Amino acid sequence: MAAQWLPKLRKLLPLDDGELTQIINYTAKLPKDKDDEATAHLEGLLGDSDEAKAFIAEFVKHRKEAASQTTAQTNGASTADENGGSPTYAPPAGPPPGPNGTGPNGANSGAPPSGPNPDNAPPPSYYAPPGSSMPIASNNNNVFGFTSRHSNALIQASNIRARDEQEMQNALQNLQFEYRIYNPEIEPEHESDYYCNCSIHQFMRRKMNRLGVQRMWSDAVMYPGERFYSNVSLTPTLFSSNPYYLRCGSPFGYGLSRSFNSSYLWGPPRPSAYAHMAWTQSTISLSNQLNREAQAKVDSKEPATSIWEIVPNMGQLTIEEKGPKSEKASKSEKGDFKGDKKGDSKDSKDEKDEKKLSKGGSSAGKEKIGRFASFKKSLGIKSSEEKAAEFSSSLRTSILSEEAGRWPDNAHRQLVASYQEKVGMAKHIADLRARKPIQYLHLLRAGYFEPIPVAWATQLSNPLKFSVEAREGWRGITPAWRGYEDLAEERLYWVLNHREGSVGMRMKPDFISEMDMAQRRMAAAVEPPPMYFSPDDTCMRLHTTNDAGYSKQVMPTPFRAYDRPETPNDDSMILLDVSGSMDFDPVRPMYDRYLITGYARSTQPKNKDVAKSIIRRFVDALAHHDHQTLGYDLVTFANRATYIGAIHHRNFDDMWRGVRVGGGTRVMTGWQKVKELHFQKHRESAIHHPIYGWQAGPETPILRLLLFLDGEATDMDEFELDLLGLSWAHVTIFLIGVDNCPHHHRHANELQRISDVNHHVSFVDAQGNCPERFVTHELLKRHLGYDISLQEFEEMEHLPAYTEV
Repeated sequence: MAAQWLPKLRKLLPLDDGELTQIINYTAKLPKDKDDEATAHLEGLLGDSDEAKAFIAEFVKHRKEAASQTTAQTNGASTADENGGSPTYAPPAGPPPGPNGTGPNGANSGAPPSGPNPDNAPPPSYYAPPGSSMPIASNNNNVFGFTSRHSNALIQASNIRARDEQEMQNALQNLQFEYRIYNPEIEPEHESDYYCNCSIHQFMRRKMNRLGVQRMWSDAVMYPGERFYSNVSLTPTLFSSNPYYLRCGSPFGYGLSRSFNSSYLWGPPRPSAYAHMAWTQSTISLSNQLNREAQAKVDSKEPATSIWEIVPNMGQLTIEEKGPKSEKASKSEKGDFKGDKKGDSKDSKDEKDEKKLSKGGSSAGKEKIGRFASFKKSLGIKSSEEKAAEFSSSLRTSILSEEAGRWPDNAHRQLVASYQEKVGMAKHIADLRARKPIQYLHLLRAGYFEPIPVAWATQLSNPLKFSVEAREGWRGITPAWRGYEDLAEERLYWVLNHREGSVGMRMKPDFISEMDMAQRRMAAAVEPPPMYFSPDDTCMRLHTTNDAGYSKQVMPTPFRAYDRPETPNDDSMILLDVSGSMDFDPVRPMYDRYLITGYARSTQPKNKDVAKSIIRRFVDALAHHDHQTLGYDLVTFANRATYIGAIHHRNFDDMWRGVRVGGGTRVMTGWQKVKELHFQKHRESAIHHPIYGWQAGPETPILRLLLFLDGEATDMDEFELDLLGLSWAHVTIFLIGVDNCPHHHRHANELQRISDVNHHVSFVDAQGNCPERFVTHELLKRHLGYDISLQEFEEMEHLPAYTEV
């Protein structure tokens, strides 16, 4: 079907054939009575040129014939009736699972399907056997980690968006670097309205080429009544549907207030500190307002009665056979409905008409009403009860179909139920399913109620890495999605806000609040305790100024033991960040209000040298504590993870030579490697799931991990999400930062919030010239799980008497 229209659409929309095929199939499979919706969808993608109008008219004319040729079911996002009717939901696409969780033909769901793959089916995903390393997923993999057995509109949109999501994020960073823009939220603007083929306009053209992908993504995640909007246009109009366009201004200012780049005679303007502050404040205020309105609107559209109560088809009932009275009617009889406040019950219009027609006790009135109802029925006009029943039935069917596709057997369902209990979400999810099924279905389709697929750890772009950009129109999953950086952060805070025991809403601080809190934290730094002074510290040996001394430190929160103390059976490992910044000369940003204007050098040693010294102290003290002579596994990570080996006092320098620095900061690659090593040692007490990876059993030993970071990892929220569902891992995070750096303290505040919520995560940080003995002592307390006295720590510092093995 797609082959017939593909050449024509290719001329109008500059996307690859896979994306064009998805657009054709999605539009063709809209319900047969949704020609207006299909037309609007194509117009939003193709524009209103004569060529586009001709293509749309021809395609819509033959759409019904084409749709009847495909066997896939509709899997669109929810849509609202134009006349105010209730939205309808279609079951997810893809063939239903076979018996015992197998594929549609009885084959194993993990095997590739036989025969040609239909246009709409996502390609299969393959999984490595237990104990082996996961290969990096290619762009052809299903980014949700599911095989072709299951799909929905969100999974299909994610597969397409993942193809170039990382490339677009990298392109934006390169553009910002070229024009010396250091705030990640600012995109360079061009002064001219005409297309001049500069790098800014080239990037805008790439965004325009993604308009079809953005529309498909929005259709998959929008709630009933929401409208699509984008910020993609070379010449935005005053009639733009983007609410941020006219109400928030620009970080560059307008007219004479614009600051131009002195390096370019007629080049793009420079951001203004004052305009950026006003723009940021307006954006935050508008996002908060839109979030409140969106949440209230979705809540108002939830069914008034439970969709899980089986009710008769209202269309088959006569006036005399309406059955059980509605909740509104029963309340009215009891006198507790709003109309009965003073005992004077007000009849509705239909009730008044019925009383008039039935006055005198004759049956003529009822006969007239029955005829009128039959007349309305013959015209196809549905009553509100019929619409509500139809909506509830459609919504119920969609939820059951999605659940059956995602969790096809008892093993899946038990694993998901265990995950919900461990995260503390079981009761809220059950309540959401019963009372707010519209929101439940959206979150269900996005995988909110199950563990993170293990394949995501090694993928360059997975759904949790997708950016959320309110000004650009790239939406999130929840109704109140504006203000988050990516889908991982949105999901993390959704979980934190709805876990059992949560007190109040833990809202993500906005940018201005984060900066203000960072400044307050930075001002709280004090001189470190003098008893921890050591002339062997790295800052004493490698300082770059004549003033050799410790920097002021923010004292960690007093230690409190939550987990049981360390036992001989526990498994200790070290995970080290070796991204390129570990070998950089430390620098800190300079701010004008909230705008970064440049960077200043710091005098502290490089982070890799500080990390080496603290790891050496930590390993020696830990070995003295537990008399472990075989050492502790060391794993490094940047863009990918590397297992260095078991490191101890005798081989420390030799093993450290295998540490290579360079690349990005992707902590999930290292975390996945650590989990593989841990479960290879203890595989007899654990099980391996093809989608969700290793699952610990009741006898699996505790993993105690020391994680070294020198900044914020790109997938830190994913890591924190994964830790929320684990009871067999205790992680102590050490964050190395630059002295007087707001970025360091912003990240430290975030990690402290996570530590306060998840007691399996502990946190310590240091900035500038740090006292290594003090840091090591605090790390050992949290790693071993009890309050180590200073005397005991000093005894642990002495090297143990090693014996040859």
